[in-house]
Amino acid sequence: MAMQQTLRALADPTRREILCLLKPGRLSAGQIGEYFPITPAAISRHLALLKEAGLVQDQREGKFIFYQLNASVLEEIMLWLAQLKGEDRNEAQLPVETE
Repeated sequence: MAMQQTLRALADPTRREILCLLKPGRLSAGQIGEYFPITPAAISRHLALLKEAGLVQDQREGKFIFYQLNASVLEEIMLWLAQLKGEDRNEAQLPVETE
């Protein structure tokens, strides 16, 4: 269920853009909202879905909530995709034939 929830969260372009914004470091919900032409309530909903999926973590500081990327969940998804693609870290590399 966790992977399904994560993939569902990643399916939305606004949520993917939020993750890109958080790549350099943490931001408050207000700072994130400045990048989008949508309501603060919509931003809050996107952030809640990202948090439920484990893609972001939040930390309250006074009246502000700061969000940061949770890279470990993304790494799990990337590993699964690599395995699906056929890349296996444990497989020996076959030599490349040269003429």
